Amino acid sequence: MRHRARTRKLGRTSAHRKAMYRNMVTSLLEHERIETTDAKAKEVRRIAERMITLGKRGDLHARRQALRVIRSRDVAAKVFDDLAERYRERPGGYTRVLKLRTRPGDAASLSLVELIEGVATPVAEPEKRARRKAKRAEPAEAEKAAKKKGSTGKTGPKAAAKKTSARKATSKKTPVQQKKTRKKSGG
Repeated sequence: MRHRARTRKLGRTSAHRKAMYRNMVTSLLEHERIETTDAKAKEVRRIAERMITLGKRGDLHARRQALRVIRSRDVAAKVFDDLAERYRERPGGYTRVLKLRTRPGDAASLSLVELIEGVATPVAEPEKRARRKAKRAEPAEAEKAAKKKGSTGKTGPKAAAKKTSARKATSKKTPVQQKKTRKKSGG
């Protein structure tokens, strides 16, 4: 029975749970959104909101309290500078939890935890697409340039002879291999 139990144990020891929460809160504050299970999302939300409130307080003691949870000094600086200013007029409720889907492996329900108001949009995706297009374009351009030059690549008769000789070498079987491949007469 879990009567009046305040925390979710999540099947972990207290030290593991604490470390996991610290890592997840640091990631949430750094990237401004994370995807996790519903139960973890609700716990991470509590801690992250507390960290932003400490950032709004802004004194030395609040900074030290936040550094007990946030693992990166850069992220702590972001909380105390950027996020504190962003949520200066807001009395709380800095995050939202959106239910997404169930995970295929174990059917756990997943949620998205994100900071509200001015959530940073993912910038890395368009760069990846541009890189892929550039990579595809480079070999195509190289082929066109090779055709224009009349290149003497490995498409001549010598290259074809090498390929056939390599096939012949692999097709010859030793007597031991021939024995293994014979069909046995059933009886």
